[in-house]
Amino acid sequence: MRARSVDERPVSEGGGGARPILDADRGGFVERHALWGDAEYAAAAQVGRVMDEQGIELVRLSFCDQHGSLRGKTLTRDAVWPAMRDGCTAPSSLVLKDTSGKSVFPVFTPGAGIGVDGLAFAGDVVLVPDPATFRILPWAPRTGWMLCDLVFPDGAAVPLSTRELCRRTLADLAGHGYELNVGVELEFHVFRAVADDRSPSRPGQPGEPSRTAPLTRGAQLLHEEGLDEVDEVVQFLSDGLTALDLPLRSIELEFGPNQLEVTLAPRTALAAADAVVLCRSAIRQLCKRNGYHATFMSRPIGADTASAGWHLHQSLVAGGVNAFVPSQPGEVLSDVGRHYLAGLLDHAAAAAVFTTPTINGYKRYQPYSLAPDRIVWGVDNKGAMVRAVPAGGATRLENRSGEPAANPYLYVASQVVSGMSGMAGRSEPGPPTTTPYTADAPGLPTSLMEALDALDRDPVFAKAWGPQVIDWYTRIKRAEADRYLAEVSQWEQREYFGLF
Repeated sequence: MRARSVDERPVSEGGGGARPILDADRGGFVERHALWGDAEYAAAAQVGRVMDEQGIELVRLSFCDQHGSLRGKTLTRDAVWPAMRDGCTAPSSLVLKDTSGKSVFPVFTPGAGIGVDGLAFAGDVVLVPDPATFRILPWAPRTGWMLCDLVFPDGAAVPLSTRELCRRTLADLAGHGYELNVGVELEFHVFRAVADDRSPSRPGQPGEPSRTAPLTRGAQLLHEEGLDEVDEVVQFLSDGLTALDLPLRSIELEFGPNQLEVTLAPRTALAAADAVVLCRSAIRQLCKRNGYHATFMSRPIGADTASAGWHLHQSLVAGGVNAFVPSQPGEVLSDVGRHYLAGLLDHAAAAAVFTTPTINGYKRYQPYSLAPDRIVWGVDNKGAMVRAVPAGGATRLENRSGEPAANPYLYVASQVVSGMSGMAGRSEPGPPTTTPYTADAPGLPTSLMEALDALDRDPVFAKAWGPQVIDWYTRIKRAEADRYLAEVSQWEQREYFGLF
C-alpha cells in the first residue's frame, strides 16, 4: 500500500495508485536544510501507508514546550504532506511563556529581550514532524499524532527547543563513547470529575480548577482489591497506552488517596523522554474522556499523605554493555558509575530546577515520606535522593527527586550534564547513607526560588547549554515564582483575616 503525495489522492480510501513520499516529496524545506535522513523519509513513507490503510483524516502535530506540555496544530489529511515536506508554522512566542500562558519576555522588540532574533515580534518558527514518532490515537476517530522539532525559517534549530537540547546533550555523551538508558516510574493522581465550572472571571489568568471527588481512600499500597475498585481506569489506560505503542510495564495503586503509578520499560534516553511526554498527555486525555480528572501536579490538595514523584532510572551503556556494572565482587558500582553518581550529587541543588520545576513540587520533599529531603545516596535505599540498584546487567541509579510534571527532556539532559561532570572530574560520591533522613548532608532546595539561586551559583549547566538557555529558563521560572509570591493565599486569609 503506497502513500499518496502532496498533489495526489488515492483512488479509494485504501490509497491505491499514490507515489511513495520517499520519492515524491523531497526538495522542500526539510530536505533543503538536511533536517531528515533516509530513515526519516522511509518512516514518512510508512506513515503514508498507515494513513491510507487506516483512513486517517486528521493528524496532530505537537511539540513539547519548556514546561513539558504539548502544543501544536491538527492538520487535515491533505495538509499533512505539505507539512512533511516544508514543516508547519507556529508563533515563536510559545517558547517565551510561563505556566499561565503569559509571555515573560518583551516579544515585540528586537531579539525578544533575550538576544535571539528569530524570536522577535512573535514571528513564526517551523514545526518539523518526526515521522518515527507517528501514532494513531485510539481515543480520537481517524486521528494520528506526531511529535515535532522546532527550527527557524532559515533551517537553524531553535536553541530553546528542549527536545533539541536533550538530543544535543546526548550527542555529547555519545562523543565520549556512552549511551544513556532510562526507565520511568511516573506517579499521578486521578479524581472523579464532578463539574467543570471554570468561567472567564479572570481573563488572561488560569481559571478556577474543575471540581472533583475522591477516587480511592489511600493508605493501602498495592492493595489488589483497591486496584480492582478502579479497574475501569486501569482498563482504559492500559488499552490506550498500549495502543499508542508506549512501553507500559505496569499500572499500580500507590499509597496516597487517588494515587496511581505507571512504569515504562527502559529505552534509550530520547525515546524514553518522548514516551513520557506522550504518556502524560494520553493519560490526561483518556481520563477526561471517561469522566475523570488526572493530574501530574505533585501535591494536589488532599494529597497530604503521599505526593507524586517521578523516579528516573538511568544507566550508561558502552559497546552494548552496562558501564555501571562493577568489575570487582562486592562493589556496588563501577568506577564510571561512581563518578557519574558523584556528579548527580554535586549538582543536585542546581539540577532541581529541571527535576522539580514547579512551586508545588518542593512541598513533596518531606522527611520519612519515600521522597528525599537531602542530597545523599544509598544502596537500594528508597529514602535517599539517589538509590543505587546493584542488579548485575541491570545495575542502575534511580534519581527519586523528580516531580511528575517535569519537562522530560530537561530532566534527562540535566542528569547527563551532572553525571558527565562527575566523570570528567573523577569525582567520588562518598559512602552510602543508611540514615537518609538524618544524615549530615546538604538539603535539597526547599523552594523553586532557592533552586533558581542554586542554579545561578553552579556554572555547569550554563557551560553545557550556554548562558542564553539558562537565562531564558530562569527568567521564565522567576516570573512564575513572582506571581506566586504576589498571590494572597487561603493560608494567609485564614491566619490573619480574623486575628488582626
